[in-house]
Amino acid sequence: MKQVLHKIMSLVMALVVLFSTLSFTVNMHYCGDTLAETAIFNKAKGCGMEMEKPATEGCSITKKNCCNDEQLLVDGQDELQLKVDKISFEQQVFIASFVYAYINLFEGFDKNVSSYEEYKPPLVVKQIFKIDETYLI
Repeated sequence: MKQVLHKIMSLVMALVVLFSTLSFTVNMHYCGDTLAETAIFNKAKGCGMEMEKPATEGCSITKKNCCNDEQLLVDGQDELQLKVDKISFEQQVFIASFVYAYINLFEGFDKNVSSYEEYKPPLVVKQIFKIDETYLI
């Protein structure tokens, strides 16, 4: 059960790191005031009602375009770069001792070691249950 929980927590932490560093864009195409299309990671195609520029330069009759494109950019975190060359000696000692202790933490014992085997039990001077007159029935 402990190993399963450990694997689930490591997977969740990896997903948190992945999604916190992920950047993406959301492109939205509006026709008037209504949202016509939404696209993630690429450009929205549009509704086909975009105004074309006039063929001649001297034409002064132009209409305002009713379509509008908006882009929402979600920036991810980019401060997770570990610089190994700037680790101090004390940090290296801590990392080495932590890894050594963690690896040896899960090693099992060959036999069941008890520290009480070499000691003799204390001598019983009086039987306390007879003095207090308590008996288990």
